[in-house]
Amino acid sequence: MFSRCFHVRVRESSMAAVALRSCRRGLSQIISNVGVSSVLSTRFEGGPRHVQCTSGVRHKSTVQFATRPDLPKLAYRRVKGKSPGVVFLPGYGSNMNGQKAEALEEFCRSLGHAYLRFDYTGHGASEGVFSEGTIGTWKKDVLYVLDELVEGPQIMVGSSIGGWLMLLAAIARPEKTAALVGISTAADHLVTAFNSLPLETRKEFEEKGVWTVPTRHSEDGEYRFNMEFLREAENHRVLQSPIPVTCPIRLLHGLKDEDVPWHVSMQVAERVLSGDVDVILRRHAQHRMAEKDDIKLIVYTIDDLIDKLTTMV
Repeated sequence: MFSRCFHVRVRESSMAAVALRSCRRGLSQIISNVGVSSVLSTRFEGGPRHVQCTSGVRHKSTVQFATRPDLPKLAYRRVKGKSPGVVFLPGYGSNMNGQKAEALEEFCRSLGHAYLRFDYTGHGASEGVFSEGTIGTWKKDVLYVLDELVEGPQIMVGSSIGGWLMLLAAIARPEKTAALVGISTAADHLVTAFNSLPLETRKEFEEKGVWTVPTRHSEDGEYRFNMEFLREAENHRVLQSPIPVTCPIRLLHGLKDEDVPWHVSMQVAERVLSGDVDVILRRHAQHRMAEKDDIKLIVYTIDDLIDKLTTMV
């Protein structure tokens, strides 16, 4: 069925879901009373590894703003630390204050690794108008972060459309890309989904100038995409040909995802040129993958990559 070789795993919702390879470093995850993961790291063997424990006191990075000539200011939170750093790319309409983004900050802080999370133009605390944003706009945001706000190669963690943007950024900045972790990766998905509609339905939306998509993730109960957004997104499709990304790639997806089908991650895995690709399918996970065991899996995946990358150096 697939022309390229990569590993596919289906995980149940249990601790088995996070038994990745030989994960040499054990992670103990504590869920606080507000539901945000605090991650402390110890070794199963060989004694404790070097972590920065805070005796239960959780520190949080402060919001900063990056000023860009002729472009809206970008809001971000940054933790300084060792390389490789981790950069989190949120999903469409989301922001840097979600459970996954905050859990990863605590995890990176505990390891002493650098971490950055930010809001795209028109999202969260960043300047700009959300409805005027495009895939190209947000790609520029990611490239600015890689060029100006972080040092050295990064592990990019992209959620949903953030997974599409991480691929675009990896193609444009291979020297700043150490590894990729896609969570419910939505590569090309909006364009593909619209083009898959019956012709008459597409014509109706085109006449209205807006495509409305029902969703549970918006206060309005729907997402609205204008035709200009979709036409611009066509210019950023990545699944039409081999994807020139050669770093380690991990793609996590839920089989219960009703927003972006899991086979999108399979398509990405098939098309990337990297020889180190794992697809991990969680049997009961939904699109946001924000449940306790989902976040455990994400953290373990990144921990394993950090271990792999630092061992290679």
